[in-house]
Amino acid sequence: MKTRVTEMLGIEHPIVQGGMQWVGLAELASAVSNAGGLGIITALTQPTPEDLVKEIDKCRQMTDKPFGVNLTILPTIKPVPYEEYAQAIASSGIKIVETAGRNPEPFLPLFKKAGIKVVHKCTSIRHALKAEAIGCDMVSVDGFECAGHPGEDDVTNLILLPLAARRLKIPYLASGGLGDGSGLAAALSMGADGINMGTRFMVTKEAPIHENVKQRMVDASELDTSLIYRSLRNTARVFKNSIAEQVVDIESRSGETKFEDIQPLVAGVKGRALFEDGDLDSGIWSAGMIVGLIDDIPSCEDLISRMVEEAESIIRERLAQMVSN
Repeated sequence: MKTRVTEMLGIEHPIVQGGMQWVGLAELASAVSNAGGLGIITALTQPTPEDLVKEIDKCRQMTDKPFGVNLTILPTIKPVPYEEYAQAIASSGIKIVETAGRNPEPFLPLFKKAGIKVVHKCTSIRHALKAEAIGCDMVSVDGFECAGHPGEDDVTNLILLPLAARRLKIPYLASGGLGDGSGLAAALSMGADGINMGTRFMVTKEAPIHENVKQRMVDASELDTSLIYRSLRNTARVFKNSIAEQVVDIESRSGETKFEDIQPLVAGVKGRALFEDGDLDSGIWSAGMIVGLIDDIPSCEDLISRMVEEAESIIRERLAQMVSN
């Protein structure tokens, strides 16, 4: 497949692995890139900018294909030296950065000077247009189905993607609810130039998380995610477990919810420990509605190749036959 995404990013298939906290390590990023997609290292998974540089070097030893780095800019309990991470990315020779969270405009001069292509994740068309206006090279349009933070508009990709096709001039990725060839074909048909997947890449052989987590996601249905932080207007979609249900219960009580009320349940260190020890009810982890369509744990190479084959088959055979006469 040849799209504006494959051309701009220098990849074989229009499939990007989104940045994921605790998951976007060199092992997964290199596997995705070696399979013809674009792997992404998550900057803030690394405790310091110096550790990020080491992880980038490690990934270079594992692949000679393009890969990128995610820098998510969000309010944090502990201050993060975002400028130092950005400088480490630029100095390391990385040519593709995925930004998320707040407006990336303060970092664009540094990235542009280093020849970096910037892909910004957006949960609304107005944010995508803003990203285009400030000079981002590409956007990832995240529908309500996605894992992590879907925004507060609750608009699905069936609406967002055609709107993006009408209004954006820069290339865009579809993100949220995607994990097989039919989703890839659908996204392309609605105007996207490629897709961004997070949850689906978590359930691969190379993903650096415990097998218990992967198998639980295989066993899950499309109903096994929860929306938390809704009362705080910082909605996040996570896998539905006992911790997520406790958070939802606290938020449903009368009166104002304070983050301090739920902070002990949702601490990031608990999620990291869960990925390491496989205790499924010790913390929360991000997961999208696509879990309902995941039924195996393939290698990244097998996953990407079958997705592309399925998408090509749908486009060439099923769809073409509908208009052949």
